[in-house]
Amino acid sequence: MSRQLLTAFALVLATTVASVAAQEIFTTKDGVSLPVPVRSVKPGYTAAAMDAHIEGTVGLDIVVLADGRVGDVMITQSLDKEYGLDTQAVEAARQWLFKPGMKDGQPVAVRVALEMTFTLK
Repeated sequence: MSRQLLTAFALVLATTVASVAAQEIFTTKDGVSLPVPVRSVKPGYTAAAMDAHIEGTVGLDIVVLADGRVGDVMITQSLDKEYGLDTQAVEAARQWLFKPGMKDGQPVAVRVALEMTFTLK
């Protein structure tokens, strides 16, 4: 790949990241409607977590962007750092898609809580 093409790609990527970071993030306290999930992904169990019989919930704080994709994901309640369930929950959350929250008739980025529950059958 040419140096010019790589430079152009890096510039586009940096501009995209900056525009996402520049979005104002609202909460429902700001008179914003909640985002509505249109695609959810269940987290997978790791073999080690299954062998250890770990069950419970990972609490997440996510930002649903104005285009419905998930931006920032932060763990607010850890279930398991040793066997990988926290990581599985974050990876699953990043794959969700939402009808975005609305403020004054416009889609906006909204911070919401999300829980991922792990249950052995």
